[in-house]
Amino acid sequence: MTPEHLPITQYDSQLTEKHQRLSELLSSYHHPEIEVFRSPVSHYRMRAEFRLWHEGDDLYHIMFDQATKSRIPVTQFPAASELINQLMPIMIDALKQEQVLRHKIFQIDYLTTLSGEALVTLLYHRPLNDEWIAAAKVLRDRLRQMGFTIDIIGRATKTKIVLDKDYIEEALNVNGETLVYRQVENSFTQPNAAINISMLEWAQSITQNATGDLLELYCGNGNFSIALAKNFDRVLATEIAKPSVESAQYNISANSIDNLQIIRMSAEEFTQAMQGVREFNRLKGIDLKAYNCETIFVDPPRSGLDEQTLKMVQQYPHILYISCNPETLCENLSVLSDTHAISRVALFDQFPYTHHMESGVLLTLR
Repeated sequence: MTPEHLPITQYDSQLTEKHQRLSELLSSYHHPEIEVFRSPVSHYRMRAEFRLWHEGDDLYHIMFDQATKSRIPVTQFPAASELINQLMPIMIDALKQEQVLRHKIFQIDYLTTLSGEALVTLLYHRPLNDEWIAAAKVLRDRLRQMGFTIDIIGRATKTKIVLDKDYIEEALNVNGETLVYRQVENSFTQPNAAINISMLEWAQSITQNATGDLLELYCGNGNFSIALAKNFDRVLATEIAKPSVESAQYNISANSIDNLQIIRMSAEEFTQAMQGVREFNRLKGIDLKAYNCETIFVDPPRSGLDEQTLKMVQQYPHILYISCNPETLCENLSVLSDTHAISRVALFDQFPYTHHMESGVLLTLR
């Protein structure tokens, strides 16, 4: 696969291979039929990062061939959103024409939304000054006159210059309801918006008749907790990254959610608090024992859940586990299956044309 061409005709066979691989990985565990959620075959990535290559008067977006490490000029990138593809040639032309913006730029990052907003970050190997700010503002205004809803950020060593704002706001239609999410530059967001909607709708559907409260670890900007709040009496969620917590707080307000509490803690710290190992000032005023959490939701990093967190989640009747790494999911299931059985399982094709896949399981106490 080259950056400018996608093997669209191979999509179905590749998705079938992923389904088979997940089935093989889960073969040791009794589970229902795997629900499969397809990705759009192109323009599915809402963010993309490109190195820039200077060659005389010319300038290119480039990617690196993983096998040969050679540079590949990229004029279009059909894996990325249509908005990113519209912006790519415009940004290159603008940078080539303005020396202040071009000088020692080495990377450009695009972040876009289904709702039509774009955030472009320009990265430099030099200090940025007032002259750069003035030129960047001219470019931003020109892009807005062309009809783009766009903001520009400049980054250099220990420097971040925000002309207006460093976030965009996404609007997702989830089961007929519009949910608003603030997404901050350089923070984690789900890259495939269509699959994100599928994951949110699936999580909503399988918890529709849930009782009690929900505990969520690794909540990010509140992506899942915002969508799931209506299915539970209350939601208590944890996240360690400060920008994500701030976004989550905004998203709670923007979506008029009144039963969701976010705590800035790591999953490991929260486990220690639950076990009474440590006390945290961040938990002052929050009575953990007042929550009747019958469901716990986890969306851990690729490494999966650590040993102590695994023991903690086993205390809950229902475990909803979203995984970006099926191998560590299965490692965790080798422990969780001692107490819980798989009642639902899904494959989400977050990253088409790659071996990566997102999966979800609902585990119920035996």
